[in-house]
Amino acid sequence: HQHNENVRPSTCLLVETRTFSFVLIAFCFHSATTFPKGCYHAEENGYKTIRCSNAQLVEIPKDIPNDTRKLFLDFNHITFLPHDAFRNLPFLLELDLSHNAITRMEIGAFRGLLENLHSLDLSSNKLVSVNKDIFSNLKAKVNLSSNPWLCDCKLQELIGKVDLMAGSSGGIVCDSSAQEEHVGKPFLQLITDMDFCSVYKRTTDIAMLVTMFGWFAMVISYLVYYVRQNQEDARRHLEYLKSLPSKQRKSEDGFGPGPDCASLGAD
Repeated sequence: HQHNENVRPSTCLLVETRTFSFVLIAFCFHSATTFPKGCYHAEENGYKTIRCSNAQLVEIPKDIPNDTRKLFLDFNHITFLPHDAFRNLPFLLELDLSHNAITRMEIGAFRGLLENLHSLDLSSNKLVSVNKDIFSNLKAKVNLSSNPWLCDCKLQELIGKVDLMAGSSGGIVCDSSAQEEHVGKPFLQLITDMDFCSVYKRTTDIAMLVTMFGWFAMVISYLVYYVRQNQEDARRHLEYLKSLPSKQRKSEDGFGPGPDCASLGAD
């Protein structure tokens, strides 16, 4: 039989017939597993390993055997890790996602790997900013080097959340930052001298104060306008009230009773 490296060898039975001739019957127990295109199976130190390196993959394969212990997906074109991307791989110990184009990872992308995974390589991707909750309860050593990181409070919180792989911390370099002088410098070196989150908090507090002052000024302006408008209305109303007696007197002068008839008769 021609060997196919993507399929486990099947089991065939050799059966003796009543005529003492031997017939090869292809009772092949299709426990065979088909691997993703470009992937192959190997045993490394007794661990079941699936290598999909440089396989032109654009997403996480869905047909990886669930008893895989080591999975290599490096040097592909994967850009996104969805929620539950590895939920069917509960025994995975090592996951290599390096040298891809990953820009975004959903919270829960590594759910199901939290207990057993001890090595996660995300180096040489296109990660700029990552929510720290993606790595909640993750016990694995993580490699985050050689990504175009935005150095800010969010990255500082992320670094405080994960257990960095030995020798990888120096590769976490600022590709962009609010302060230009930080660009090109190792992030862990910077956070030994400054707290990005306190700077962020001060900036946020100032912005909040400016916003509150703006609202306060607007309310005061409205109140001043409202009071002035009411004063003007009150003045007009008061003038109107003052004009009422004079109007009444004029009315009485113009339309009052004529000369007394008796006095006219006497004349």
